[in-house]
Amino acid sequence: MSLTLVTGGTRGIGAAIATRLADDGHDLVLGYLSDSQAAEETATRIRALGRTCVSVQADLTDADEVERLFAAAAEVGPLTAVVNNAGATYRFASLADTPPEEVRRVVEVNLLAPLFVARAAVLAMRESGGVLVNITSGAATIGSPGEYVHYAASKAGLDTLTRGLGLEVAAQGIRVVAVAPGLIATDLHATTGDAGRVERMAPQIPLGRAGQPTEIAEAVAWLMSDAASYITATTLRVAGGR
Repeated sequence: MSLTLVTGGTRGIGAAIATRLADDGHDLVLGYLSDSQAAEETATRIRALGRTCVSVQADLTDADEVERLFAAAAEVGPLTAVVNNAGATYRFASLADTPPEEVRRVVEVNLLAPLFVARAAVLAMRESGGVLVNITSGAATIGSPGEYVHYAASKAGLDTLTRGLGLEVAAQGIRVVAVAPGLIATDLHATTGDAGRVERMAPQIPLGRAGQPTEIAEAVAWLMSDAASYITATTLRVAGGR
C-alpha cells in the first residue's frame, strides 16, 4: 500500500496533488488548517476514485499539532511519502510596508512548519524509506521585489532544506526532492488582494501563460515515482521558463 500525507492538501495545488496521487493508487491523509468544507469535498472526490482518504485539521506551526497529524496518519497505515505543501502569504507589498507580525507569520507557515513536517516525515519513514516532496516557489530565486520578499526568503529556505536533508537521509532510503512552481492560476491571488495578477503577469512568462495546479501535480507524481528513483536533494522548477 502507498500511503501519502499531503499538508495543505484540500485546496489549490495541494488538492490537485492529492487527486493526481489517488489516480496513481495512493491512499491519502490530507492536512488542512481551517477550511473543513474544502477538506470534505476533496476527500469525497478521492474516495470516489476508490482510495482511502482521511482529512485532519492541524496548525503545522505547532510541533505538537504536527505530531498529532502524523499519529493520525499512522492509524491509517505506514507512510511511504509526504508532500510538504502547506504555505501562505497574505498580501502583495514591499517588505517595509508589511507589518512585523505578518512577516513572522509568513516565515512560521512557510519555513518553520515545513521543518517540523520534514522532521516528522523522517521519523516516520526512516525504517522503511520513502519520499519527501517539498513545495517551494520560483520566488525563492527571483526574490519577488515589491510583492513578497519575506515569502520568497522563506521559500528559499525550503530549497536549502531539500538539499541538506536529502543528503542527510539518503543512506536511510529516504529521497528528498522539491518542486518550485512559478505563476500558477489558483485563488491565492484573489485572497491576497490581487485578483487580476495572473492575467497581468502572464506576458512576463516565457511560455506566455500561467501554469495550472494539475501541472504541478504531474511533476510531484513523477518525482515520487520509480521513474525518478535516482533523484534526491534536488529542486525541480516548474515555472514556464521564468
